[in-house]
Amino acid sequence: MDLLNVNFKTWHLLDMDSVHFHYKENRQLPLASGVDKLKGKHTILFITTELTRGYFLEHNEAKYTERRERVYTCLRIPKELEKLMTFGFFLCLDAFLYVFTLLPLRVILALLRLLTLPCCGLSGSRLLQPAQVCDVLKGFIMVICYSMMSYVDYAMMYHLIRGQSVIKLYIIYNMLEVADRLFSSFGQDILDALYWTATEPKEKKRAHIGVIPHFFMAVLYVFLHAILIMVQATTLNVAFNSHNKSLLTIMMSNNFVEIKGSVFKKFEKNNLFQMSNSDIKERFTNYILLLIVCLRNMEQFSWNPDHFWVLFPDVVMVIASEVAVDVVKHAFITKFNDISADVYGEYRASLAFDLVSSRQKNAYTDYSDSVSRRMGFIPLPLALLLIRVVTSSVKIQGSLSFMCVLLFYLGMITLKVLNSIVLLGTSCMFVKEANMEEKLFDPPPSAVSSRANSRAQRTKHIHIPPQQGIPLASDNSQTANMAESPAPTLPKSDSDTFLTTPDEDDDDKIINADTGLEGDGLKHRAPKKDLLEIDRFTICGNRID
Repeated sequence: MDLLNVNFKTWHLLDMDSVHFHYKENRQLPLASGVDKLKGKHTILFITTELTRGYFLEHNEAKYTERRERVYTCLRIPKELEKLMTFGFFLCLDAFLYVFTLLPLRVILALLRLLTLPCCGLSGSRLLQPAQVCDVLKGFIMVICYSMMSYVDYAMMYHLIRGQSVIKLYIIYNMLEVADRLFSSFGQDILDALYWTATEPKEKKRAHIGVIPHFFMAVLYVFLHAILIMVQATTLNVAFNSHNKSLLTIMMSNNFVEIKGSVFKKFEKNNLFQMSNSDIKERFTNYILLLIVCLRNMEQFSWNPDHFWVLFPDVVMVIASEVAVDVVKHAFITKFNDISADVYGEYRASLAFDLVSSRQKNAYTDYSDSVSRRMGFIPLPLALLLIRVVTSSVKIQGSLSFMCVLLFYLGMITLKVLNSIVLLGTSCMFVKEANMEEKLFDPPPSAVSSRANSRAQRTKHIHIPPQQGIPLASDNSQTANMAESPAPTLPKSDSDTFLTTPDEDDDDKIINADTGLEGDGLKHRAPKKDLLEIDRFTICGNRID
C-alpha cells in the first residue's frame, strides 16, 4: 500500500467534528485512512460556507454612498458638459459674427468721424476714441491680410498635400494642431500690444518700439495663422476625399489619444476650466473647418446637392467622435480628481460674467478680445480664411447676385443681434444665479495696484530671522496679536470648495515663525487667483491646455 509521507516539523491545524490531529516530524500514515474522509468533510464544509455566507454593506455605508455618487456624477457629466459647450459655442459664434457684421460698420463710422473732423472741429483731445482706433486697426489688418491671401493658391496646396503619404500627413496634422495653440497663445499678446500701443495716453513715457512695428507684427501673425489654418483645412479635405478613408480614420483616432494624455493626470478646478475652454474653441474651429471642406467639395462638383449627402456621413462621424471624446475625457477627469459636476455651472457663470462685464460703462476690453483671452479663440485668422474660401468658391455676377449678397449680409446682422440679445439675457441669469452681481461694479484692475499687491505679497515671503525673542509676524499690523496668541493654523482650501489656482513655486515656501511653540511654523501663501482672473493661457500646474 502506498504510504503518505508527511514531513513537517509541526502541523496541528485540522479541527473538525471535535477531532484533533497532530502530525509530528517523519510520521507515516496510510493513504486510505481517515485523512481522505476528513478532506472530503473539509471540502463539503467549505462549499457550504461559500454558498451560505453573507455580508452587510451598511457596515461601510459611507464608502458605498460615495461610490454611488461618483456614478451619478459620471452620468451627469454629458448633460452639464454639453450645456457649457453649447453656451461657449454661441459665445464663439457671437465673436466670430462680429468680424463679418458689426466690425465693418464700426470701421466705416470711425473713418467717417475721421473725415468729418475738419468740418465739425475737434471736440476733444483725441481724434478717435480708443475703441474706434482698435476697430480701424482690425479693419486694416483684415484688408491687408486678405490681399496677401489672394496670392496663395489653394489648388496647388491641395495637390501638394495629397501627394504625401498617410503617415506623413498624420504627423503634419498633429504638428499643425500644436502650432495652432502656440500661434493663438502668442498672437493675442501681439494684438493686445498693438491696441495698447496705439491707444496709450501720450502723457506717459514712451516705453515701446512704435505703432508701425507692432502693426506689421500683427499683420504677419494674422497672415501666418490664416495660412496654418488653411493647411489644416486642406489636410482634412484630403482625408475626406481619400478612397479608403484611412487618413480620416487615423485623424479621428488621434482624438482618442487625447484621452490617454489627459485622464490620468491630476487636475484642479482651474486646470479643468482651461481644458473646457480649449475644448470649446477646438470644437468651434472644427465646425468651421468642416464648413470650409464642404464648400470646397461642393464647388468641385458644381454645387450638386447629391454630393453633400455623400459628405454628410463623414461630417457626422467627425462631430460624433469629437463629442464622445470630450464626454469620456471630462467624465473620468472629474471621477479621478473627485470634482463635482456642478463645477460646469460655475464655469458657465464665469464665461457669462465676461459677457456682461463687457457691456458695462467701465469695461476695459472688447467682448471679442475677452473671448480670445479666455478661450484662446482668435476670430481674425479664421474669419480671414473663410472670406478667402467663400470669395473663391462663390462667383458673384449680375445685379441679382449682389442683391442676394446684401440680403445674406442683412441676415447675418440679424443673426448676430438676436444671438447677442439671447446671450446677454442668459448671461445675466447665470450671473444672478451665481451671486456675482456685486463684482460687476468693481473697478477694473490697474497695473499700479497689481504691482503693489505683488510687491506686498513678495515681502510676506521674505524670511526675517527673529531677534531677542521677538516673534516673527508676516504683517506689521498683526505683530501684537501674534505675540499674545499662539500661531494659528491656516486651513487648506478644498478643491471642491474654492475656485483657485495652484500657487507658484515661490508661494509654496514655508516661513518658520518662532512664536514660543516648539517646532511650530506658519505657511504664508499669497492669495490665490479667482476663477475670473484665469485666462486661456495662464499656466496652471505647468500645463497649458
